[in-house]
Amino acid sequence: MDLMREATTGEAEARSVPLETLDPSDGGLWQRNVLHDYLRRLREEDPVHWSPTGPSGGFWSLTKFDDIVAVDSNHGLFSSDRDITVGDQPDEGVVIRNFIASDPPVHDVQRKSVTPAVAPTRLHELETLMRQRTGAVLDSLPLNEPFDWVDKVSIELTTQFLATLFDFPWEDRRLLPYWSDLTTSTEETGNTTVSREARDAVLLECLEYFSRLWRERAAQPQKFDFLSLMAHNPQTRDLINNPMEFLGNILLLVVGGNDTTRNSMTGGVLFMNQFPGEWEKLKANPALTANIAPEIIRFQSPVAHMRRTALADTEIRGRKIKKGEKVVMWYVSGNRDEEVIDRPDEFLIDRERPRHHVAFGFGIHRCMGNRAAELQVRVLWEEILKRFARIEVIGEPVRISSNFILGYSKMMVRLTPA
Repeated sequence: MDLMREATTGEAEARSVPLETLDPSDGGLWQRNVLHDYLRRLREEDPVHWSPTGPSGGFWSLTKFDDIVAVDSNHGLFSSDRDITVGDQPDEGVVIRNFIASDPPVHDVQRKSVTPAVAPTRLHELETLMRQRTGAVLDSLPLNEPFDWVDKVSIELTTQFLATLFDFPWEDRRLLPYWSDLTTSTEETGNTTVSREARDAVLLECLEYFSRLWRERAAQPQKFDFLSLMAHNPQTRDLINNPMEFLGNILLLVVGGNDTTRNSMTGGVLFMNQFPGEWEKLKANPALTANIAPEIIRFQSPVAHMRRTALADTEIRGRKIKKGEKVVMWYVSGNRDEEVIDRPDEFLIDRERPRHHVAFGFGIHRCMGNRAAELQVRVLWEEILKRFARIEVIGEPVRISSNFILGYSKMMVRLTPA
């Protein structure tokens, strides 16, 4: 990979666009691997940037770390209600709602009901099982011949863990990433591209499937899977009576448990190839696996942004934000902010403060599964070290077209055994 050539080409392209027309919400920027160049230009020249013609109208882009933290931490001034991404949901068909796109008290009640499934004590109980499954998947991989890491490892491991969190039927577990991909895709962008009608039909099938599981869990003693916790919580047990809100919260948990970890598992292998000195550093000092997960997640930033709506007129860096205007926090840019993070464009597994990033958000909406994601990535690399001398990335990975989920649909690799 000629990384210097790619960076130079991307920078030239980003600087050739008139600043007033620069729109970071173009999903093709990630797909073409030039998104970081566009965001770097905004950080340097216009960190509070107005785009008049986004997917759902005009919006402000915040690209500096401190501005992102300030807005994300102030839910009283910047509302999460309804809108998560730059694009709006359709006003017809299947229109879902969930707690990450809600303000208190709805957000707090619904989030609290499922948090025990990923609490530290629960994760500790699940780690041994996770390690066994990770080892089994790695042991099943072909050696010294090409295969797709995304499908064989990233999707499979993430799906296994997600199925455990839902206590989902094991034989149907691949439905989970399928539904996740549909949720974050449109007719033009995402891991899969389908018509609105086809998407709605599948999501209604998803609703029927989870409704059946919910009724089963409600009739059984409470356990610690997501469905059982919601079905037995006095404040959420009636959620089943609001089908679109029920479906929205289920899909939020599916997407949250799938995309962040899955794309970080792929990104980590890619970064070790782009920065081979870090792989040698890890082999020489396996204790660095304690640091590796948050650095991979920072460098990947699998969720590119979240959006808020200003509830009153305000000001950021001298730019006047009007009540009702949309404000997009580009987490992927904040994680490369040179004023806050030392050597941000380098992948460094021995970084002193590896968790000093905004990939999980801040404030009341900070990702509740952040420790679960870190645990899965850490265990993966601990098990990789036991088995392989090298994971060689063959060619360029295939990036999806998206402004929201920064992911990969395919990455060919070749394993050399230890």
